[in-house]
Amino acid sequence: MTTYLIGGGWNDEAADQVYGPFLTAAGPEPVVACLLIDEGDGPEYFARFEAALRKVAPCRPVPVLVPVGGAFDPASLDGADALLVCGGLTPAYQEVLAPVRAEVRSLLTTRNIPYAGFSAGAAVAADAALVGGWLSQGTAICPEETAEDLEEIEVRPGLGLLPFTVEVHAAQWGTLPRLIEAVAVGAAPCGVAIDENTLVTVDGETAHVSGPGRVHVVRAEGPHRDITLRAYRSGETFTV
Repeated sequence: MTTYLIGGGWNDEAADQVYGPFLTAAGPEPVVACLLIDEGDGPEYFARFEAALRKVAPCRPVPVLVPVGGAFDPASLDGADALLVCGGLTPAYQEVLAPVRAEVRSLLTTRNIPYAGFSAGAAVAADAALVGGWLSQGTAICPEETAEDLEEIEVRPGLGLLPFTVEVHAAQWGTLPRLIEAVAVGAAPCGVAIDENTLVTVDGETAHVSGPGRVHVVRAEGPHRDITLRAYRSGETFTV
């Protein structure tokens, strides 16, 4: 199963690069289930994704709205050719998806349904999902407005589609230091920070970058977890 990770952003000029590979993998005129946490503006928010997807390729986006604190039934994906997990409050997505992570993984793999995650949807695709926070032992490591209503950085169980942790809006929100800290302290095994309007396509152990932004890969090496950082641009690949 191939996984598509989008760092957020609404640049129409990058839409083909961001959504094109996902829609191609989904097949001709696919039914795309769009999972959104509904914070009161669910239908309006879904309309933005519907418009973006339809501009790229013929498809039939379908809203799957889950209220904050609600439950997600994987059976709601019956008939879907692809799954797009959208953006919003990352901890809310984690709380909805974590209880059914095994069922969702099984559905995706047995039916070979491509998964795309936009912003929060990319973060929760990981086995170890970085859901927010802006402090590490009380020290600020990224802007408070990126904290997702959390104080200390938190890594929680995600869907388990990826062996690495994902950070999003990296350049635009200044969240790369949060990922670096999560890896440095051992809360995350390694990580990938994705800029907005940028796609990482993960196929097996290979990841491919497309879009105008950058992708930073964070790894820890040696007994002291020394951090290495490497940036990748559109057209480049790396091993996960």
